[in-house]
Order: sequence, then structure tokens, then C-alpha cells
Amino acid sequence: MPQLNTSTWFITIITMLPTLYLIMQLKLLKTTYYFSPSQKASDMQSFNNPWQLKWTKICLPLSQLHHS
Repeated sequence: MPQLNTSTWFITIITMLPTLYLIMQLKLLKTTYYFSPSQKASDMQSFNNPWQLKWTKICLPLSQLHHS
């Protein structure tokens, strides 16, 4: 039975550690951290929606049957 050649294991493990460190650093760079609600600014932005500016009436076809 042949013996397992372990001469390259040391170099493999030593080069794997910095590589994993760099990969984790790149992954952490791409993550976005959300602020907690207490850190947000107190003034809320109001969005100008077109339906907030005008009054609209919705008439359903079934509602007309009750008024006749």
C-alpha cells in the first residue's frame, strides 16, 4: 500500500489561510449595514404622489343597484 505524500500540505494550508481571509474581506465590503431606527433622522421624507393631490370617486357597478 503506497504512503500518502504530505509534503505539499504545509504550503497548501499556509496559502489557503490568506486566500480565505481576502475572500471574507471582499464579501464584507459588499454587504450593506442598515441603521437601527434610533439612528435615523427624525424628519421623514414625504413623497409627492399624484393621487394625493386630487379627490377621486370610485363607483362600483354593484353599488348602483342599491340606489335605484
